[in-house]
Amino acid sequence: MTAMADQDLLVTPLHEQHVRLGAKMVPFAGYSMPVHYPTGIVAEHHAVRTAAGLFDVSHMGELHVAGPDALRLIQYVLTNDASTLDVGQAQYTALCREDGGVLDDCLVYRLPDAYLLVVNASNLDKDREWIRAHAGAFDADIVDRSERTALLALQGPRAAGILAPLASVDLEEIVYYRFAEGAVAGRPALIARTGYTGEDGFELYVANEDAVPIWTALLEAGGGAGMLPAGLGARDSLRLEVGYALYGNDLDEEHDAVESGLGWVVKLDKGDFIGRDALARRKEEGTSRRLVGFRLRERGIPRPGYEIQVAGETVGVVTSGVHSPSLGCGVGLGYVDREHAAAGTLLDVAIRGKPVAAQVERPPFYRDGSVRR
Repeated sequence: MTAMADQDLLVTPLHEQHVRLGAKMVPFAGYSMPVHYPTGIVAEHHAVRTAAGLFDVSHMGELHVAGPDALRLIQYVLTNDASTLDVGQAQYTALCREDGGVLDDCLVYRLPDAYLLVVNASNLDKDREWIRAHAGAFDADIVDRSERTALLALQGPRAAGILAPLASVDLEEIVYYRFAEGAVAGRPALIARTGYTGEDGFELYVANEDAVPIWTALLEAGGGAGMLPAGLGARDSLRLEVGYALYGNDLDEEHDAVESGLGWVVKLDKGDFIGRDALARRKEEGTSRRLVGFRLRERGIPRPGYEIQVAGETVGVVTSGVHSPSLGCGVGLGYVDREHAAAGTLLDVAIRGKPVAAQVERPPFYRDGSVRR
């Protein structure tokens, strides 16, 4: 997106729609984004868990990789094995430094003749230039399509029922982490059964000029089904309830992919890739710290930066935390020393200087989501 809001913030094609709906707008990754609407974060959160929520996530970056060596380049710069992908299939993966530090976590979509790499907005420029810097030995083109692409996320157990009458494709044919190219409300769209909430749902990649008509059609279709527009606040509480990591909080360059819990997307047997040797050593030798989930056993809200303690000794730090609207307690993610990372380990989180009892728990904390794997 190239239009600018106040204070030199970028805006998405849906900016005026958010303002018209009374959203509270905040700076996020260089964009003016809705954190919540007048309904509030908790109502939006529960709407996604019980019905549906509609998110504008057009700030995300989209890199198109094509050419004879597109797959070889993707394989070299990313940790997962994209050679296993069928056309119409998506994959979660990571972009790492030579030392295994995580540059970004991202999604790869296999198109008929190319790959679509979806990256975090705050990392777009860094990711694009990193890939281009390592593309010299490959016959591949990297085109940044972020400024021409809008992204809407329709999430919740009623998402399919809301979208189906507007979609030109059979949604039953799109299973989890698959996608199809078709139309929504008569406008071209890549329709993917992916999301960041733990609920069934779809992410719709559309041209900027089609974002408002599709957004409007979805709001009209979902109004009677209990759907609400939802902002970044609900997106954060929803993803934390199911233990999804957020780059810049839980993932960063100073933590490698293995200690960050991304070892499952590091495929050492696929051949050479950036960071392979370092990550192979990490897998063999183990790490000194681990990203873990935890649940508070007492009242309190864990916040990023709070110390995690055992018997008064600091053993880690909270990277993300929230009071879970679905569970009624505090949950979070944080890095702890390896000896305190096992599920069931009792910890304290220092909240405003007071130790609050917590316990390591393997996410998801909320297990009743409608996502169909």
